[in-house]
Amino acid sequence: MSQTPVVKPHIVLSHEMLLPMQPLLEGAYEVHRLWDYPDRLAFLEGPGKQVQAIVHAGEMVLPRDLLSEMPRLGLIACVSAGYDGVDVPWCRAHGLAVTHSVGLNAGDVADHALGLLLSAWRGIAEGDRRVRAGRWTSMDRMGARHGLRGRKAGIIGLGHIGEAVARRLEAFDVKVAWWGPRPKEAAWPRAENLLALARDSDILVVCARPDAANRHMVNAGVIDALGPHGLLVNVSRGSLVDEEALVAALKDGRLGMAALDVFEQEPTPPARWADVPHTVLTPHMAGATLDSIPAMVNLTLENLRRYFHGEPLASPVAA
Repeated sequence: MSQTPVVKPHIVLSHEMLLPMQPLLEGAYEVHRLWDYPDRLAFLEGPGKQVQAIVHAGEMVLPRDLLSEMPRLGLIACVSAGYDGVDVPWCRAHGLAVTHSVGLNAGDVADHALGLLLSAWRGIAEGDRRVRAGRWTSMDRMGARHGLRGRKAGIIGLGHIGEAVARRLEAFDVKVAWWGPRPKEAAWPRAENLLALARDSDILVVCARPDAANRHMVNAGVIDALGPHGLLVNVSRGSLVDEEALVAALKDGRLGMAALDVFEQEPTPPARWADVPHTVLTPHMAGATLDSIPAMVNLTLENLRRYFHGEPLASPVAA
């Protein structure tokens, strides 16, 4: 007796960084890769007609005109906690569900934020370069720096990551305040506005969730308010900081230091930072650990399973 072939749902991986997920998906799904179709029309006229779900890296922009031409699409499953590349209101209006891996890597991102902060504030990265270059002599170690005890840190955005950063900073006897556009009950005082937070801080840590309304929220005015002895740390998204203003302020000495894991263009051009002083830079790695990645992948797989079985989604993007 012949068996009826199993019909697998069609899904698409949106970005090459998601390629390691393909073997985990192929048992249950027909997997397509968007980057295999440089001609978008070829994708839409081919597998795009069958695709029911997109597995997505949330910071990458998903064009609405692409989504609107996929007649069977019903789910965008972001492996990341962030989903700023997805127009969620538009998706809701067009019947598309959006999920993400909320909170799963918050502790890891906070750890990295503290690593960046300590490296810049105490000159750890500069000290490493000095030793390797033979510039440590018996007469010259490196200029003394302030410790963290009693310093003031302002946190922009008190979500999962911001709260985790605040708790870690308290262990260093740092005074914590925060600002976000919406008040909430918190263990730390909320500043009147972002400018006031920057003005009253030695260190400003960007943890806010990016959206269309807060692009370049850390602008020249905020940077100048933080001042020539201040440190800016960004572990959120590069779009939240006016990078041109940041580079100019560092070169002019109007800002003391910057420690960045995210950039307006990624990968960021190395030439951009070649002559920018007092910086510590890492390649958008804060949330990617051997602990958090499997948890985020597993949650994405569970959201896919639930969607195709008609069950409530495990982690839909909140309204």
